Amino acid sequence: MGRNNTETIEIPDKVYFKIGEVCRLTGVKPHTLRYWESEFTTIKPQRVGSKQRMYRRVDVENILLLKKMLHEDGMTLAGARKSLARKPKDDIKGTLPVSVFTMVHEVKRQLLAIRDLIS
Repeated sequence: MGRNNTETIEIPDKVYFKIGEVCRLTGVKPHTLRYWESEFTTIKPQRVGSKQRMYRRVDVENILLLKKMLHEDGMTLAGARKSLARKPKDDIKGTLPVSVFTMVHEVKRQLLAIRDLIS
């Protein structure tokens, strides 16, 4: 399931994605994702009770960026690592603990529903 143009991929508005969902969205195989996790600190899926990987939106965005660097731009792993190290640090949503981020996302969802009711 290869995708050439990573800019046209629309990431659903979800808090977390299972590894299978990330594979479908990005066209990257699970073993490659697990390898990239060990090589790149910008890809840090959370672990839930069942030890299942749960990727955040920022992880999916970094995977798409990494895929572009390696497959479209022809960078090596070392070159991509250097390039990602120069990338500005993740915004606050990438650093919040799971429970806080989930709670903020739920509040946002509820506020949007209230806005829709009012308008």
